[in-house]
Amino acid sequence: MCGILGLFHPCQDISNKQKEMQEMLALLKKRGPDDENIFISEHCILGHRRLSIIDLEGGKQPFCYTHLNKEYWISYNGEIYNMNELKQQLIDDGYHFYSQSDTEVILVSYIAYGKKCVEYLDGIFSFIIYHENNVFVARDHLGVKPLFYLYKDHELLVASEIKCILKYLKKAVVTDNGIKELLGLGPSVTPGKTIYKDIHSLAPGHYLCANELGISITCYFQLEKRTHPHSYQETIRHVRHLVNKSIHQQLLSDVPISCMLSGGLDSSIICALASQYNNNLATYSVDYQQQAEHFQAYAYQTSRDEDYIQAMIDRYQNKHTSITLSQEDLVNSLEEALVARDMPGMADIDSSFLLFCKEIGKNHKVVLSGECADEIFGGYPWFYQNQDCFPWIRDIENRNELYSDYVKQLDIPLYVKDSYQYSSYIHHNSSDSSLDAPKRKMIHLHYQWFMQTLLTRADSQSMRASIEQRVPFASKEIIQYMYNVPTSYMYHNGVEKSLLREAFKDLLPESIYGRKKNPYPKTHHPKYTQYIQDLLLQSLQEKENILYKLFDIKKLKEVITDPSSFKTPWFGQLMTGPQLLAYFYQIYLWGKIYQIQIENN
Repeated sequence: MCGILGLFHPCQDISNKQKEMQEMLALLKKRGPDDENIFISEHCILGHRRLSIIDLEGGKQPFCYTHLNKEYWISYNGEIYNMNELKQQLIDDGYHFYSQSDTEVILVSYIAYGKKCVEYLDGIFSFIIYHENNVFVARDHLGVKPLFYLYKDHELLVASEIKCILKYLKKAVVTDNGIKELLGLGPSVTPGKTIYKDIHSLAPGHYLCANELGISITCYFQLEKRTHPHSYQETIRHVRHLVNKSIHQQLLSDVPISCMLSGGLDSSIICALASQYNNNLATYSVDYQQQAEHFQAYAYQTSRDEDYIQAMIDRYQNKHTSITLSQEDLVNSLEEALVARDMPGMADIDSSFLLFCKEIGKNHKVVLSGECADEIFGGYPWFYQNQDCFPWIRDIENRNELYSDYVKQLDIPLYVKDSYQYSSYIHHNSSDSSLDAPKRKMIHLHYQWFMQTLLTRADSQSMRASIEQRVPFASKEIIQYMYNVPTSYMYHNGVEKSLLREAFKDLLPESIYGRKKNPYPKTHHPKYTQYIQDLLLQSLQEKENILYKLFDIKKLKEVITDPSSFKTPWFGQLMTGPQLLAYFYQIYLWGKIYQIQIENN
């Protein structure tokens, strides 16, 4: 895993911008603490920060490969899980290799197959390739690894993190549309966009080409409607095959592997399968100080994790570490979690995840986790309900009452509904009138929106802790298969994720096999609520606080005083009560740290 950076101008000499590039590259040090290198030519500069996982000595970047007397350069972030098979195919075709790195496999694949190389890659990746005054930029099928870009006056700047581009621009400008994204859709973002003016995200499954004629963006992967060929029992067996294949592939590493373990279905399946291949698997779980004393079950989180985690430890005898976070550390990490994401995110869920990853990073560079199983296998209660808007964004009208007059005139409820309708329209297939059409639409929406938010959290916080988080369920093969599985199979006998449960029943303790979905744990300690209330009220003493621009302060203070008065989660399942206050506090920090300039359209 790495941080990548690229600056390209096909018509001007940019070699004098080395210092600026090195300053931007320094911002990616957490992503790649092991090594730093830069390639400079007249029209292109590539930078790279490396976290060494595979071919520790031979995988240095930017990497150069010479073919037919032409130089090809790459800066790459990710892991290619089918590198050995693809490498063998390229060797059979007459290509030579000089390292054991997947970096070289990608570059030679591009030389051999051109733009279609992405169709051969199975893994997580974002990369920039430069040759003969041309640039090719690509992002993996499901968007596990991030990639942002700025294109202006024929100059293209590409980076793993937004902060690099903001530094190049020397300002952080947010237009009215950015505010709509932040307060209407946030912490999710419209595919291909960011909340910042002129800064874009390369959408999952897309590549970008740039030369003296300009840039073009192409979608190379999308979910396809197909006839499902299997019976229910055959589907169970195929799900097991696909998940097992993905997990086995992702154990590829030249450093020790570990797993996150929550005692839920998804992480338990990963730990159980990984244990079949690795007798020394390390597992990690997270909790909060005095959680047992203050935990209160609610609709989305019905039980604590510890008994289920112990059931897995007893069964597989993994070397387990339980990490307990303090309320003080959780609050104090809100700022770093914000900076890691470069925008307000999932508040203390982000900061908790950051602290969790930092503890894992003391012993391991690679960790597997269960993200994306719910989005693909139908784990959310809203998955089988009729929806007329994003199901993870609710009570829009009530939220609107908290906003300032400036924000109210932006008509955020309409923006959210239009975003949903446009995304639904893009996906709509007039020939699909089957009973499974709503399910396909829901998987598409999750893939494009909700899943991206969780993957952004996973990447931004884990890489801030200098570890590589792998997400085996985020597989193009798995999601394409599940896209066409009948709804009745996915919700068999009224049980959520029934296919996944049945596929791995023999590997799981009975208590976990039947456990209701529980999200990532949040703290229930009243001390945390008090901390956030005090910080927010203190921040309101600052005249330049961006909250004054965005919110009705009187109504905001009412929610700060009584966070339980806003009962519906702001986003997803966790952002309510103190978690919502933490989100508001991150918005304050964002405005202050990034010196946000709001530009009216």
